[in-house]
Amino acid sequence: MASLLIVDDSSAVRNSIVQFLNEHGIECITASNGFEGIEQLKANPGIKLIITDIMMPEMTGLEMLDKIRNEVGNQEVKVLILTNENSPEFKLKCKPLKVKAWIVKPFDGPNALPVIQKLLQ
Repeated sequence: MASLLIVDDSSAVRNSIVQFLNEHGIECITASNGFEGIEQLKANPGIKLIITDIMMPEMTGLEMLDKIRNEVGNQEVKVLILTNENSPEFKLKCKPLKVKAWIVKPFDGPNALPVIQKLLQ
């Protein structure tokens, strides 16, 4: 059972992250937008960590996280943001959504792996 959900509208980004993590023994499932992310989380209760982009069509990553926390009621799933945004204002917006970490794009697997492994524990 997958314990990690990757939500990004870029199939190239999703595929590269999945390939890297699979090579390191981490099973992943994916979604291409926030709506799909919520559905995957509901369908896969073993998910411990979400890695999500912010800027996506249909539903942004922050909108998805707000719904996960406030409508779905899942307060336990950990969240790692994958984004180009790294400003203090942005991080302040993420704080109420219980974001654990940020990775600035592009995804750097070797540097991100220790953080991901720690969050999956």
